[in-house]
Amino acid sequence: MSTKELSEKIRRRGARKVHVRKTISGTSGRPRLTVFKSNRYLYVQAIDDEAGVTLASASTLEEALKGIKATVAGGAKLGELLGARLVEKKIETVIFDRNGYHYHGVVKAIADGTRKAGIKF
Repeated sequence: MSTKELSEKIRRRGARKVHVRKTISGTSGRPRLTVFKSNRYLYVQAIDDEAGVTLASASTLEEALKGIKATVAGGAKLGELLGARLVEKKIETVIFDRNGYHYHGVVKAIADGTRKAGIKF
């Protein structure tokens, strides 16, 4: 992939991200569940946008999750872990923010894993 193609890909993702973020915002009762993925790691956060705080988070950088890779199977495990952390904090529903990524593959696996833990979207 050339530099020009890569910069175009990043620009398009940014445009999708802005388009989605115009309409969604998290609260303490229903936080925004946002996903960030790199080629190597996955990060998921539940954010209260009104107070500007992160209520719960999980990433593949944590010691407990060192063996998990940035794959579909790893995304499902990460989603289940974050779902369990949200259930501990008595949060039942979230707003899913795919952060400009297509709802496919790892992003979908994270959402499905969170649902499996009992969180509603």
